[in-house]
Amino acid sequence: MSDHVKVLAVASGKGGVGKTNLSTNLAVALAKLGQQVVLLDADLGLANVDILLGLQPEHDLKDVVSGEKTLEEIMLEGPAGLRIIPASSGVEHMASFSELECAGLINAFSAMESELDVLLVDAAAGIAGDVLTFTRAAQEILVVVCDEPTSITDAYALMKVLSTQYNVRKFHVVASMVNDEAHGLAVYEKLLEVTDRFLEIGLRYLGAVPFDEQLRKAVRAQESVVTRYPRAPSSKSFSKMAEKVIGWDSAGGVSGQLQFFLERILSSATPTDRLTGS
Repeated sequence: MSDHVKVLAVASGKGGVGKTNLSTNLAVALAKLGQQVVLLDADLGLANVDILLGLQPEHDLKDVVSGEKTLEEIMLEGPAGLRIIPASSGVEHMASFSELECAGLINAFSAMESELDVLLVDAAAGIAGDVLTFTRAAQEILVVVCDEPTSITDAYALMKVLSTQYNVRKFHVVASMVNDEAHGLAVYEKLLEVTDRFLEIGLRYLGAVPFDEQLRKAVRAQESVVTRYPRAPSSKSFSKMAEKVIGWDSAGGVSGQLQFFLERILSSATPTDRLTGS
């Protein structure tokens, strides 16, 4: 495994803004550019990455936590060599994991034999505990927002919690369901105006996902638009964002390490008294 793995979390303040579509297609676009990519479906309540890609997992993350399967054994093969770790729908909050299960999950990721350049984490929508756990442990956070007051308000709320309670200072914004690049920038600037006034964070524009009938057709066909319609406007947008991600420095600190990411997840989800043995 590479010494420096880019760990990206994709989140949104509200559902229905195209978050999982972004996660899935960005992961495929990265894989098509030669990156070794693993997509972790971290929506523990409503796992749907496998549905978007027409996959049928026989096992999932809970089987790794229980020690019955290794990560390699539950991974699904996706387009362009992308590998998917299916989530466990309905699994209780990670704080319910035993200390042994937490250690087992860290060891499972550390024992991965295949090379890995990018771990992309599709978190659930909102600001529930698991969302905060996954996003604040990641190296980079992508916030998906559309041009609706509720989406902008909820995206702001997510960033406010992460910055004020967990000292997260950097976010990347993806404007979804927009007419064109200018519309995407306008949505980003609406969010930037609010965060500049009230939060001490850095907000960067990653790109926009336009309204695209071919994207809708790909969803209905349970395929990635990047592979089914590579010349579609949305496919070109995903590819541009993937190129930017590849250009990010993954060696800038310990938070780029995969094991560090997992330790942060599981230590933050584990009650202090259990860690101290009291």
